[in-house]
Amino acid sequence: METKDALTALAALAHETRLAVFRLLVETGPEGLPVGKIGERLGLAPATLSFHLKELARADLVTTRHEGRFIYCSTNFATMNGLLAYLTDNCCGGTSTYVPDNCCGGTSIYVPVCEPMACQPPKKEPS
Repeated sequence: METKDALTALAALAHETRLAVFRLLVETGPEGLPVGKIGERLGLAPATLSFHLKELARADLVTTRHEGRFIYCSTNFATMNGLLAYLTDNCCGGTSTYVPDNCCGGTSIYVPVCEPMACQPPKKEPS
């Protein structure tokens, strides 16, 4: 992910309502939710929800699809994983341990786990 794309995604998530929508969709998984259900669960008016979904879609964090009369929204896990990778790319100077995590929509993602001790210089033994 490029810095410009990371900034766009972070700016989209830097709002309480958009963050709540995004977290709900991540929790829901790849099937997503109809727009009306998102509004119901979060207590959002349709116009307000539409505005925030547009911002999340512009940042490529959310995708939409039509099924009959309904519009479903779901997390774009590729963008989410790209943002996580960008943010943690140099964790502990590149000495992080990667642990597989298969929870996000069945996609295999790798979450870097920084070992705080690995980031510290070795202690000198007393002479």
